Amino acid sequence: MKKILMNFLTMVATLLVGFPMLGGAVEAAETQARERSSFNADWRFIKGDPEEVGDTFRLPEINKWLASQRSEYEVGKTALRPEGNLGAAVSYVAPGFDDGSWRKLNLPHDWGIEGPFNQEYDGETGKLPWWGVAWYRKHFEVPAADRGSQLYLDFDGAMSYALVWVNGKFAGGWPYGYSSFRVDITPYVNFGGENVVAVRLDNPPNSSRWYPGGGIYRNVWLVRTSPVHVAHWGTQVTTPQISAAVGKVELKTSVVNNTEAPASVSLKNSIYVLDRAGAKVGKAVASGATPPLSIAPGERKEIPAQLAVPRPDLWSPETPARYVVVTDVLQGNNVVDQYETPLGFRTIAYHAKDGFMLNGKPYKFQGVCNHHDLGALGTAVNYRALERQVELLKEMGGNAIRTSHNPPAPELLEICDRLGMLVMVEAFDCWASGKKPNDYGRLFKEWHEADLRAMVRRDRNHPSVVIWSTGNEIAEQNGPWLSEKLTRIVHEEDSTRPVSVGCNWLEAGFNGFQKSVDIFGFNYKPGVYERFHNENPDIPIYGSETASTISTRGEYFFPLDHGGQSDFQMSSYDLYFPGWATTPDTEFKAQDKYPYVMGEFVWTGFDYLGEPTPYNKDTTNLLNMADPEAKAKLKEELDRLGKIQVPSRSSYFGILDLAGFKKDRFYIYQAKWRPDFPMAHILPHWNWPDRIGQVTPVHVYTSGDEAELFLNGKSLGRKKKEAGQYRLRWDDVKYEPGELRVVAYKNGRQWAEDKVVTTGEASQLALSPDRARISADGKDLSFVTVKVEDGKGRVVPRSGNEVKFEISGPGELDAVDNGNPVSHESFQASERKAFNGLALAIVRSKPGEKGEIKLKAVSAGLVAAETTISAE
Repeated sequence: MKKILMNFLTMVATLLVGFPMLGGAVEAAETQARERSSFNADWRFIKGDPEEVGDTFRLPEINKWLASQRSEYEVGKTALRPEGNLGAAVSYVAPGFDDGSWRKLNLPHDWGIEGPFNQEYDGETGKLPWWGVAWYRKHFEVPAADRGSQLYLDFDGAMSYALVWVNGKFAGGWPYGYSSFRVDITPYVNFGGENVVAVRLDNPPNSSRWYPGGGIYRNVWLVRTSPVHVAHWGTQVTTPQISAAVGKVELKTSVVNNTEAPASVSLKNSIYVLDRAGAKVGKAVASGATPPLSIAPGERKEIPAQLAVPRPDLWSPETPARYVVVTDVLQGNNVVDQYETPLGFRTIAYHAKDGFMLNGKPYKFQGVCNHHDLGALGTAVNYRALERQVELLKEMGGNAIRTSHNPPAPELLEICDRLGMLVMVEAFDCWASGKKPNDYGRLFKEWHEADLRAMVRRDRNHPSVVIWSTGNEIAEQNGPWLSEKLTRIVHEEDSTRPVSVGCNWLEAGFNGFQKSVDIFGFNYKPGVYERFHNENPDIPIYGSETASTISTRGEYFFPLDHGGQSDFQMSSYDLYFPGWATTPDTEFKAQDKYPYVMGEFVWTGFDYLGEPTPYNKDTTNLLNMADPEAKAKLKEELDRLGKIQVPSRSSYFGILDLAGFKKDRFYIYQAKWRPDFPMAHILPHWNWPDRIGQVTPVHVYTSGDEAELFLNGKSLGRKKKEAGQYRLRWDDVKYEPGELRVVAYKNGRQWAEDKVVTTGEASQLALSPDRARISADGKDLSFVTVKVEDGKGRVVPRSGNEVKFEISGPGELDAVDNGNPVSHESFQASERKAFNGLALAIVRSKPGEKGEIKLKAVSAGLVAAETTISAE
């Protein structure tokens, strides 16, 4: 069995499947044979159940009613729907119920992010009210002309235990809040009249270790097809042979026949080049037809096809060349369905000795782990917000993302395909043994197979996806048995990518568990890479979760060995970490020392809501420090803090803060991951009026190999990086106001410069939108950075002025933030205090309204600032 698995690891990998639409802005197919339209507008919302619900929706009852839907993803199992109608007596499901007093809103929606923050809530999940029951209802019309079509609602994600009724009839649902799922609403639709869909969600308390959000937080789509059509996520594309001359493509297409008569079906498959925006370029570069095939009534049949693309362009993070397979389903000469499948040509291979190979060349994962919230926007999915995150990670030199610890929004994978980012798609944070009383452990027994297969079928055609992860730090690392089962399930759906698990138990690398996966991921174990490799010479290894360094942007505490924390903030010297973790430098050294280690996924790319280590509700978690006296003092402080409620509501792990502003740590990763990019970065800032004459250490991150530091023109020495050194340190600098400048060198030649200066008093505001032009579609965003500056236009690094916003034109202020992990200011307010000189305003366009959006920022005693954003 292991030999088979290892052979598969060296195979060229397939590119992508089953994503019916490409591009975040596309909402309908070009052919009338299939129509996919947004179902996000004009919903009604209310928190809580009506009194008559009682125990109607207990989990055993939900599992019974969803068994038939679940069995579609379970091999060898079938289940019939119970007689009757779940929830028939609940008033909120009735089509005639008066929901006029319910709140009007559009999806995606996260009710938790609206707050308010509450000091008494658990900081581990963000001090926001994300739990509870809520209902959504939507009224919609279906034309009489659609009679005879199939109608589906596709939910990209709903948090959680989603149940769906149409016109009072129970239609389906899905418990796992991170899974995408489809509900067939055809039997319940009133063609030619009004229809009502009702959705109940239930977020149990104590069901998450981080902020999960609440609501229908991802997109919903109404899909109309003919009765004969490509099944849900019904294509699988692989590229078994790729050369400079030709790329061979194998396509499997599952077609269903929902008529009462046999259907004679043939397929025409055409492959097109996609441009950067996702539009087809020119004529098809390959095409072919299959012979007619008879499909019986109610049957689903898989139809194979082979195509060849001459001189294919290869996909990689550096050159993300994309294609699309367009599949026409024909009955006679009539196209009854059209389906699009993403495609990319690339090979992947994993070797215990040589590491990861992309397109035949060694390639290191320079990756991050990310949770799914979008900071001030909460978990409500937004295409531009996800795109901005990927752009910032690529600027840093990142080339990979681990979707911690759940399946991502579909949009993220399309963005990673388009911009060039490798992805490890992860399924679960726990298996049968849960970590919280109400987490996925409640669902695992009945739902793990369906959730795994649904995840793989949805995402297996994306070229960006290169690893499947079945879990994170699960309790079942004491043996291979359960892991082997999950690996087998994934391989049955996709044999072209390896399966892994993020393991935090040292023993899991040596007790047989390591043989249950194709590649082994250690969380925070750089010290055992060599032992693992020596004792498991045939198993590839990588850092599935690394560093966990903690810091707050713009905060610095002295001396450096005192523990790095004060007032619930963490110093930004990047020297501090929880007991299980390391600095970036430690992991870098191990990655460089052991070239067979395939790379790392840093915890985390961005700060996220919840898990504010070391300021969780349990504040006894000590930081690693060498100084015993400092450690004793810290223990005394943490013991004291453990007796009070701490204010922290978001993490300190991010390389970028919750607002997406770069911490100092951004630059040590950029220096390591982009060695050919000339850069240098000094920390800390140089505004220390209370430290004149005191030692104020200076660190420099640079992609050069040496640097010279100057204070007010006087050299403080030239230092050269030694082997295993990733920062340059001048730890005895005595502070004096003025200019601190560094000149970096590489191979003896001047390479890059940076400087920090002592600024004047805050006197003005400045606004910098990340994009001055956005789409007038009601979804597009511009992220506007607010800077508090002195009279010379320099950011005043310790300023915290309150900034008020005024907006006019065809836009609205969607959210505000400043990256401060202890701030309880509302994200939906029209004002925000700057934090260490910066704040963020997120501007959203209004649907269908074009023109100039004007944003003005004002603050008492400061010159106001204004910027213009064009909605087009």
